[in-house]
Amino acid sequence: MLDGVIREARNHHLRLVLLWFASWKNGGSTYPPDWVKRDFARFPRAQIVEGRSIELLSPFSEANRDADALAFAALMRHVKEVDGPQHTVIMIQVENEIGMSEGGRDYSPLAKKAYEGPVPKELMDYLQQHKDTLIPEFRQVWEAAGLKTSGTWNEVFGQGPAGDEIFMGWQFARYVDRVAEAGKAEYPLPMYVNGWAHGFPKAGQRANGQSGSPMPDLIDIWQAGAPRIDLLSPDIYDYDYAEMCARYTRSGNPLFIPETRGLPPVGLEARVLYAFGRHAAIGFSPMGIERPAVPDIELVSVYEVVAQLAPLITEHQGNGTMGAVLLRWNDPPQKIRVGNYTLEASFLPPRVLPGSPQPQEPFPSAAAIFIASGPDEFFAAGNGVNVSFSPNTPGPPLVGLATVEEGVFVDGRWVPGRRLAGDDTGSQCLVLARIHEDASHPALFGPSMKGIQRVTLYRYR
Repeated sequence: MLDGVIREARNHHLRLVLLWFASWKNGGSTYPPDWVKRDFARFPRAQIVEGRSIELLSPFSEANRDADALAFAALMRHVKEVDGPQHTVIMIQVENEIGMSEGGRDYSPLAKKAYEGPVPKELMDYLQQHKDTLIPEFRQVWEAAGLKTSGTWNEVFGQGPAGDEIFMGWQFARYVDRVAEAGKAEYPLPMYVNGWAHGFPKAGQRANGQSGSPMPDLIDIWQAGAPRIDLLSPDIYDYDYAEMCARYTRSGNPLFIPETRGLPPVGLEARVLYAFGRHAAIGFSPMGIERPAVPDIELVSVYEVVAQLAPLITEHQGNGTMGAVLLRWNDPPQKIRVGNYTLEASFLPPRVLPGSPQPQEPFPSAAAIFIASGPDEFFAAGNGVNVSFSPNTPGPPLVGLATVEEGVFVDGRWVPGRRLAGDDTGSQCLVLARIHEDASHPALFGPSMKGIQRVTLYRYR
């Protein structure tokens, strides 16, 4: 099956990121083979507080870990044999949405022994070495317990849901790191883990998701416990999209989104542009785009734009010459600094063609990406956004639009199309407008995606 997937990807000129979920998928252990599932003695399960086992391989079991690592090493050895020269497979996800969805932490005999013992020295050393740069939410938990440099898990991180998640996060990270180590010894591709993105629960509440998952609060735990994992990735569904993107780009963690959907109010078009433009994402992968309920037309249009902009995005990542905005219908204007200018972007309600039904608030979200390709030149793409410019450098204080043209990149070369001015640009404001051209889908961005605009600016008094 694996060889067939690799072969078909090559036939379609695609690259692959493989998902490996031998031990865990979606907070459960439903994919291990029967000989693992039936052998409770050799492959123990996690237990919830009542002492009842759940269908989750305990991360405290060396037998569980070593069986997974052995199988993963065999997989990576085979991938190298059949694909090493071609590099069709470019990255690996190790497990899927790791964590305990019941009980907060594992109460199996092995887990209880670990919980009652000292916090490992390697974790305490890491915390002291990174004390001033720890994720604030995580540091607050450690600080509330007294910033101790040794002690049991309860003594160092306190008793409660947040401490339980830290305890489980460390153990899951150590388990996964051993699996990744075995795989990289055979074929050292980049490897990542994904998490059902949520945050530390409030006092007295259970976790919203899987306890111990690589969530944004636990970035330090996972970076300390799993150094062979190259990035921690969020599955972002019904959480605040912009917030989660920001929280996963801390402590040097690159943004790669392995799962998301175009859920209201933030559609796929907006999610793609914002991830690449604001947070220099290295990848974006929506979930379930083959399902009829998911409008794939918006994804096709924005992927075409991102593919054209890819060389510029790569060139301008991280140097202050690229930015993006994500706006919902009732958001105030946003200001972002890009190159020599500050851009003020505001939400632009849909413009409806005559005879089309009037859209109802709340409108779908709007987004745009801006790349300063020169001192007074920008490339922009997006929809539903109105933009004005103000200078950041000495000189005349007022800014006007010199040239605005639609166009495309062909083999990396800009090919201009229509030139815009006046009503099409809102005079001195850049307008990335949406038109409801398809009455059957009034909320889609896709049919109205205008593509890319090249803008030059001039300054005057």
